[in-house]
Amino acid sequence: MTTPGDHGRFDGFDVLGQSHHWDAVTQGVVLRRLGPPAPLRFFTEEEGAIARPLLDRLLGQDDEPRIDVLADIDSRLALEMTDGWRYDDFPEDGQAWRDTLAALDDDARDEHGKGFAVLDAEEQMALIQRVQDCEDKWHAMPAKQVWSLWTRYACAAFYAHPWAWNEIGFGGPAYPRGYKNIGFDKREPYEKPERDAHDPIPWATRTERARKEHLDRFGGRS
Repeated sequence: MTTPGDHGRFDGFDVLGQSHHWDAVTQGVVLRRLGPPAPLRFFTEEEGAIARPLLDRLLGQDDEPRIDVLADIDSRLALEMTDGWRYDDFPEDGQAWRDTLAALDDDARDEHGKGFAVLDAEEQMALIQRVQDCEDKWHAMPAKQVWSLWTRYACAAFYAHPWAWNEIGFGGPAYPRGYKNIGFDKREPYEKPERDAHDPIPWATRTERARKEHLDRFGGRS
């Protein structure tokens, strides 16, 4: 099985082993996501160079193998396949992506004298953290809406990929076979128990502690 960053938690589980149960259309849709990424059609190469590490930092994709979420987002924006809504004080999604990437790059140049794409991961994280922590406007845009834009698109692209399904133990499309073992801690015969399952509350506490330590170190300027 393949998982992003080789972070599998379900030993021996590979959702692609179930692909023969999917109908031909579903197989085609899912298996195409494993192919090489298409060339950029919406973003410029310069914008793509900023977006790629931004998305990697948001998703914790610091090691190979990585899911190329940029290609999926680029395709959606090129086809104007948005979520069907937007904030009334925020640009259309495509323009919002262009504006926010340019603003992030401006912050990098102001802070470090070079573009966001060439910063190290820690420097990139510090700049991204400022956006999440900002309670008001960031470059004249509501920071919470910027954060929503980035994370909505990043998570939608990431969790549409079979490698991410392997990571979370998701059994794949239910149609046409369906599921029969419904309920808490119930599994289909082909599903696997999670290895070293942990209580999410202590994990969230550790994450928040780490975030605050990072903020103390780098500051919370917006």
